[in-house]
Amino acid sequence: MTDHEKDAEILALRHQRGLLQRQLDGKRPRFHAADRAFLAALLTPLPRAALGQLQLLVSPDTVLRWHRNLLKHPHARASADRHPGRPRTHASIRRLVLRLVTENLAWGHRRIHGELALLSIRIELGLVAMQARQEATQFTRAWISMAP
Repeated sequence: MTDHEKDAEILALRHQRGLLQRQLDGKRPRFHAADRAFLAALLTPLPRAALGQLQLLVSPDTVLRWHRNLLKHPHARASADRHPGRPRTHASIRRLVLRLVTENLAWGHRRIHGELALLSIRIELGLVAMQARQEATQFTRAWISMAP
């Protein structure tokens, strides 16, 4: 491409940018994530003074903020929770709760929760109560089936 062709392309792009700004009538343009990433990667290597001289649809500060977010998000995604809600309780802890419930039927869910706390096992009281209810229901069904 010759210098003359490049100059003509630059003028055409500037004219299109002006046309777009007039059509927006003072409203802010909306960029897709891919557009923000492309502009941030393309424009960030330029010096701050050069960014200020460019005729962009957004301010140089916005481009730099997009670049910071672009660098920050892969790390945020890697450490984010994969599943919403309460994390699952380990199977070994669930088995221990079930064992305590079955071996100590006279204990309530609060005492079982307290015993687990003494062992430095952190578990929700509601989970212990739910497993105690399930086991009590199964125990009651077993007794009813053995009754004459």
